[in-house]
Amino acid sequence: MKLLKTSLLLGLIGPCLITVFAGDPTTWIEEVRSTELAFAQKAAEVGLKEAFLAYADEQAVINRGGRIHRGKEAIAAWFDGQTLKDVSLVWTPDFVDISGDGTLAYTYGPFTLKGTTESGEAVDVSGIFHTVWKHQPDGSWKYVYD
Repeated sequence: MKLLKTSLLLGLIGPCLITVFAGDPTTWIEEVRSTELAFAQKAAEVGLKEAFLAYADEQAVINRGGRIHRGKEAIAAWFDGQTLKDVSLVWTPDFVDISGDGTLAYTYGPFTLKGTTESGEAVDVSGIFHTVWKHQPDGSWKYVYD
């Protein structure tokens, strides 16, 4: 009887386990790396606000100045409030990892932000970025935290 119960249980949860671990993590990691690079390229081509909105999940947040800006509307408002001119942001993922089920990933690496203040002073800031990505129903990746 115990063997029958165990067999039934495995029969019920077995397909779920296969679904969770099906897929090649290397493929997922490369998808996320490619998405991160495309995101950076879009930012260079069309501007930061447009790129950040295009790659944001509906529930995305950005952390700027120790404050969380939640959702695309708040992210757009944050960008609208920025006063730097001639802004460029360059970044490259040095590291990408993904959850075992392929639903979340994270990246980090160096970034450099350059621009000019309203008074004409040059700004040149470098650091390390960290982004969390969520796999979307359509197969794409969108960031949920930056």
